Amino acid sequence: MLKVVNRLKPASRTLVFAACLAAASACTPVFKNHGYIPPPEDLAEIKVGVDTRDSVIEAVGAPSSSGVVRDSGFYYVRSRVRHYGPKKPEVVSRELVAISFDDRGVVRNIERFGLEDGIVVPLDRRITESTIQGQGFIRQLLGNIGNFNPANIPGASQQ
Repeated sequence: MLKVVNRLKPASRTLVFAACLAAASACTPVFKNHGYIPPPEDLAEIKVGVDTRDSVIEAVGAPSSSGVVRDSGFYYVRSRVRHYGPKKPEVVSRELVAISFDDRGVVRNIERFGLEDGIVVPLDRRITESTIQGQGFIRQLLGNIGNFNPANIPGASQQ
């Protein structure tokens, strides 16, 4: 292999080296962080039974989301996802801090959950379904035949 590389011209050697470097860097995992959870020292400032919703927001910031049942709690979520080449992205860690309140809006409990606890915290996004999922490109294209009306083109003059 070295004999072949030594026979190449300097420009070709540089090109081969750059291609090898690009191939090696493509195999490097990329980590992406999503979300925010307050640091432990900020959470230590919150007093259970004393602080209210407003004082919690002032101390640690606004939550990622809040409870579905009429202001039941604040939830701070952070995820770390590993992307490795063409593989499906993998969630490496996920942490959730849940601050619950009583009926008066005073802090009742502060809990911390994560993947290492064995508790899976599924994050669900509601996505509007598309009406064209079962149709291929050609079917969509041919389905518009007969629906074309030149009068509907903006800027077209009607006589």
